[in-house]
Amino acid sequence: MISVKNVYKDFDGFKVLNGVSLEIEKGEKVVLVGPSGSGKSTMLRCLNRLEDVSYGEIWFDGKMITRSGPYLHDDVILVSNTYKKLLKKQKESGEVNEIEKADLIQKIKDQRLLKRWEGFEFRKLLAEKQKEFGIDINLARRKMGMVFQHFNLFNNMTVLKNLTYAPIKLKILTKEQAEEKAMSLLKRIDLEDKANVYPVTLSGGQKQRIAIVRSLMLSPEVMLFDEPTSALDPEMVGEVLELIKELALGGMTMVVVTHEMGFAKDVGSKIVFMDEGKIKEIAPPEEFFSNPKSDRLKEFLSKVL
Repeated sequence: MISVKNVYKDFDGFKVLNGVSLEIEKGEKVVLVGPSGSGKSTMLRCLNRLEDVSYGEIWFDGKMITRSGPYLHDDVILVSNTYKKLLKKQKESGEVNEIEKADLIQKIKDQRLLKRWEGFEFRKLLAEKQKEFGIDINLARRKMGMVFQHFNLFNNMTVLKNLTYAPIKLKILTKEQAEEKAMSLLKRIDLEDKANVYPVTLSGGQKQRIAIVRSLMLSPEVMLFDEPTSALDPEMVGEVLELIKELALGGMTMVVVTHEMGFAKDVGSKIVFMDEGKIKEIAPPEEFFSNPKSDRLKEFLSKVL
């Protein structure tokens, strides 16, 4: 469903993501854990392009959501005149194996040879690949609901307006349909009596549950959660985690960044440990917590469990 291929993300020369690759299948509950600053939240934000990757590809339902760029896509390089020219030259000195072909691709990327040598033809290639494989990011975002740490509700709108604004604005639902769906979802989380109040009157747990419901208004295929309980008082954490667990049991595909190890163990179908911008270990929860392979993960778990 989601394929992350060799993704890098730089901020002012500092590599926050350093060659991340990850496959997320439909129905999986992927939980990202790791120390602060390990790249978890940045990885999540790259999945729906709230952050643009510096290098690499992200695919969603067979469509590429990263921008077409000069040094990102091997399939562009392989059909370029630059690659054909260098390959022909190399073949003149003997047979070329797959490792040498990969080295040629890397050379073209590192030295930006396509841009330097091909100009208009190269831009034409990129446009063709984007047309063939690309997807409008706004369409992709409708299919990927995102829940942030700090709720991000509109304080000048009632709860009902918060829920119905996007589907009405995007003309996905009529006003009547949106309000009916919103009330149904509010009833599901026992907050239908809050429909006409403003977010300032709500507790943190109530705000976060409403933020989750707001994402569900667009009927997403995937839900992304960025530390959804980190801004809550301890007694409010449980009600939010219970709602997320309910969605998980319903078969929703999820990617969750969290420090709640008990939740990760209960809900995750795959736990991903990140450190220094890299994925250091991936395993099902039973194996991840009971039999960690790397010393770094053992050290991390000894501090958080």
